[in-house]
Amino acid sequence: MVQFRIGALALLATLSVLAGAAGAHPPRTGWDLEKDVDSPSYAVAEPANAAVDIDTIVLTCEQGQRRAGLQLRLYPMGGGPLVSRAARDLKDPTLEFSVDGVRYAVQLLFADSFIVVADSADGAVPLLSEALLDVIQAGRRMELRFSAAGSLTIVDLQAGRGGAAVAAVRRCAGKADPRTAGTGAGRS
Repeated sequence: MVQFRIGALALLATLSVLAGAAGAHPPRTGWDLEKDVDSPSYAVAEPANAAVDIDTIVLTCEQGQRRAGLQLRLYPMGGGPLVSRAARDLKDPTLEFSVDGVRYAVQLLFADSFIVVADSADGAVPLLSEALLDVIQAGRRMELRFSAAGSLTIVDLQAGRGGAAVAAVRRCAGKADPRTAGTGAGRS
């Protein structure tokens, strides 16, 4: 029995090394900040659960006409159209956006390789409002439910660096929340 356990552990260790050598990594969930900079301009998350082919969600600092603000971008796998895993391409999808069970009115705006989720704008630049950023920063669970059946995507907002990552990116736009900026952890 002891030999079997040692053999199993050796096999697991070997598989782990091989996976690392092949470039495989465990999926990240929650927010992870831009690396090797003092003032991050974006935070990245992978959905905790996705029925739509969203590979990455990015909260990024963007310059509007009069001010800097934040955008929420969805990057589909392969850069192609948004596809539900239960259906085919989502033609002209609508989005029901909620945080902790509360719905918020947002728009989907399509660029070449990503989709912007926004509820306000500065001139022609779509942005997230400060009120919605407050909710995302403090919230626990963000749900993106697209118009096709079975198209729910969930983001654990407190996994990874949580609300502190949102606060750090907000500093880029000059709107840090002094209660959580620089705390190094999300709300508990």
